[in-house]
Amino acid sequence: MPANKKYLSTPAQRFLKITAGFIGGYAVMLSFHVLLTSIFDKKDMIITASFSGYILWAMLLLLAFLSRNGWKVWGFYLLLTLLFSLPYIFKL
Repeated sequence: MPANKKYLSTPAQRFLKITAGFIGGYAVMLSFHVLLTSIFDKKDMIITASFSGYILWAMLLLLAFLSRNGWKVWGFYLLLTLLFSLPYIFKL
């Protein structure tokens, strides 16, 4: 039995969710760990990021697909990336 059409995304929304999950989730994960390096020792954060980075990226990838609107996911991920990167940007 095929899926109900009202629960399926349009191709454009599917593309936005895929790119937000992969690219946006990766950017949020990297900027979050950059934020943590400004708080904690860099050597310890490299070890922590090697394990927690993949887990955080996978969760952000899954959250992108749970949303109904890909534009909102992109906006939220860009906002998080900007907020997490602010201490690093103003430190330079």
